[in-house]
This record gives sequence, structure tokens and C-alpha cells, in this order.
Amino acid sequence: GMIKRKLAGTTNPELEVTQDGDTYTVKTKTAIRNSEIKFKLGEEFEELRQDDVKVKSTVTLEGDNVWRQVQKADKEVVITREFSAEGIKTVAAVNGVSSTRFYKRL
Repeated sequence: GMIKRKLAGTTNPELEVTQDGDTYTVKTKTAIRNSEIKFKLGEEFEELRQDDVKVKSTVTLEGDNVWRQVQKADKEVVITREFSAEGIKTVAAVNGVSSTRFYKRL
């Protein structure tokens, strides 16, 4: 729980986003753990959050370059990912608290 969250805040994750037809894959690599999700826009899927809680997620497209992901379980987490030529700006919000992380394009 808390130790994983503190460690996660000190790592520099690597994010890889690919598309195959209408299926997207997001691979996240960190010093603590690696994860991978596959989904189609607008379709609910199950995933394991970084804190090991199983959630039901749905990702939708807002405009041309913003994904909005809603994770539902013990609490609702909303993650927005804004794609640009420089990288991906990610904002995660839960219970009125949010965090922002920027992934630089490699």
C-alpha cells in the first residue's frame, strides 16, 4: 500500500502506447513492476491498478488527442492522457486530489 505509493513517486516510468486496428495497448515499465493493458475505446475491461486492486476501466476519446479513463472499484479514479508531439501529459484524480506526470517522447 503506502510503501509502494512512496516508491512509485520516486521512479521514472516508461510508457509505451501502441495501436493495432481498434485495439490499444499501454505498457508501463517501472523499477517496481511492469504492467500492460489492452482495450478498445468505449468498452469496459478489467485491470490491476498499481496498488494491486482489480478495477473495471473504460477509456474514451475526447477530441483528437485526449484519452479519459475511468477506473471503478473501492473508489473512482479518473485519468486523462493528453497526447502531443512532446509526449503525454497524464493527470490522475481521486476524491478531489490530483497528480500530474509528463512522459517525454523518446
